[in-house]
Amino acid sequence: MKDPYGEIVVKQTITPASRSANTTVNGSSVDRVGTNEHYQGALVVVSTGTITDGTHTVAVEHSDDNSAWSAASAAELRGSNPAVVAADDNKIFEIGYIGLKRYLRVSVTTAGATTGGVFGADIVLTGGRNRPPVRP
Repeated sequence: MKDPYGEIVVKQTITPASRSANTTVNGSSVDRVGTNEHYQGALVVVSTGTITDGTHTVAVEHSDDNSAWSAASAAELRGSNPAVVAADDNKIFEIGYIGLKRYLRVSVTTAGATTGGVFGADIVLTGGRNRPPVRP
């Protein structure tokens, strides 16, 4: 029996919270090298609570240096970046990252919101050099 605890590490990039401002929230950076782990795979998980209005457009961003960020291209993703709307209460969206950059984060741009919605995002890392993975 495989034990997922010995295979994956979950890092939070956007803390779950209610967001009503029409702005962009940039998540915390997640380092795929970590403590010499060199994770090969990454899965972005966006979870929602109640979304009352607005469009919350998710983007997976990556960086070589943890400073200059750009959106991952469609060729670097499995699935697509969702645009979360009021019909998306209590859902989970998954996006695979197959690009090669070291740092990842999630960015969410909210438009048309007055009361907004609740959401957060995590990055699941897998395929690390060490098993079980080193945990903080």
